[in-house]
Amino acid sequence: MRIEIVLSTQQLTLYGDGGEVLKRYPVSTSRYGAGERRGSYQTPRGRHIIRAKIGHGAPLNTVFVARRPTGEIYTPELGARHPDRDWILTRILWLSGCEPGFNRLGEVDTMRRYIYIHGAPDSVPMGVPGSIGCVRMRNADLVELFDLVPVRTPVLIEE
Repeated sequence: MRIEIVLSTQQLTLYGDGGEVLKRYPVSTSRYGAGERRGSYQTPRGRHIIRAKIGHGAPLNTVFVARRPTGEIYTPELGARHPDRDWILTRILWLSGCEPGFNRLGEVDTMRRYIYIHGAPDSVPMGVPGSIGCVRMRNADLVELFDLVPVRTPVLIEE
């Protein structure tokens, strides 16, 4: 199994072991484009793996801060009370770069930049850039993907 995320189409594709397409999902990557440097708020490119899966069994719309559930469940009312919050919901697939000097180690380390595939409020548009580096998905899509992929699944992010 492997995942490919294409920034130009804002689409995530899950491939089976034989290369067949298993699922396609709309996503939302960085509004600042592609880039690997810490502090850029851009989505990193290249070869990655899923280093950790966080949130197994959590209810839909569980709010995470620093990879821990806060005890909150996202609602539009909660969103209105915190309009500037970058919501990380439901599940987290934490990415780690595989290319030293490009997306791993030093100032370009995807994992140390806390780049995830994560859920977002239903009001957040998919299919268009909008995040601050992470790959956002619809919560139901993310739960499905989370249950299908193991830790260490390869993830390729390309323009």
